[in-house]
Amino acid sequence: MSSTKTAPDFAIKVSNLQKTYKASGKMPEKHALKGINLEVPRGSIFGLLGPNGAGKSTFINILAGLVNKTSGSASIWGLDIDEHPRQSRAAIGVVNQEIVADPFFTPMEMLELMAGFYGVPKSERRSLEILTAVGLDDKKDAYVRQLSGGMKRRLMVAKALVHNPPVLILDEPTAGVDVELRRSMWEYVQELHNNGTTIILTTHYLEEAEELCDTIAIVNHGEIVACESTPSLLSRLDYKTLVITPREPLAALPDALSGMDAAITPSGDLQITFRTSETGIGRLLELVRSNGISVADLETKAPDLEDVFISLTSETV
Repeated sequence: MSSTKTAPDFAIKVSNLQKTYKASGKMPEKHALKGINLEVPRGSIFGLLGPNGAGKSTFINILAGLVNKTSGSASIWGLDIDEHPRQSRAAIGVVNQEIVADPFFTPMEMLELMAGFYGVPKSERRSLEILTAVGLDDKKDAYVRQLSGGMKRRLMVAKALVHNPPVLILDEPTAGVDVELRRSMWEYVQELHNNGTTIILTTHYLEEAEELCDTIAIVNHGEIVACESTPSLLSRLDYKTLVITPREPLAALPDALSGMDAAITPSGDLQITFRTSETGIGRLLELVRSNGISVADLETKAPDLEDVFISLTSETV
């Protein structure tokens, strides 16, 4: 399945994808997806971000065949989900937020069972290899109920890989796991990516998305509000913050800076936020020094993905 001979340019492609949940009882009608258009480049690590209830899970569940779309089209690895339902869904592995595992199975039994569901011949199964890759080979014969939460999370990743899918969807894969496990999991995901797997990631840890993803889409209220390369997304906010540590403590903000977004921090630093398209750091330093402030140290802080995320999602609330 992961052969690149006839691999499409886009691992996932959706056009005008809509989903409306009909009113039921006291629950009103909900338009969960409002005409999503999205192309996930083959071989990318693609971030799909958004607040709770934005439509991410609905989008993933449509691709996985768990939710029926209302209208629009979607294809996985070049296969339309309506025309080729089985083949298209065999092209993805989905690691859901929820840990779903029979407590009386062993990891080895569970992977063998999943491989059987996908029709993987016994001679082609890689159950032990996958368990070794996610660090569970020494627990292959233990019952799932005996595994820690972090081990169960890794088992969910292993389950999604039994049929060697070219596309892997990770829905909040590191939620509730410790720092060490998070690091080891991302090392393995990076290894999968290096071997050609397209990764789609949803996460509330925005620093993870900023570090890992080469392209990011932000969805809010069922609509894509941004979709571009990570550097391009980060450059959307036209400001930086200059933090100056003066040699002598400042008693008050100089009058020349009163009209700017400037303040003295509790630690005694001078902090100036400025638009990069209008003002250069050199001009600010010249202004500071001309007002008798001697600079001991300085640093600049650029907006991060969290700043961009808040800016984009709060505008459409």
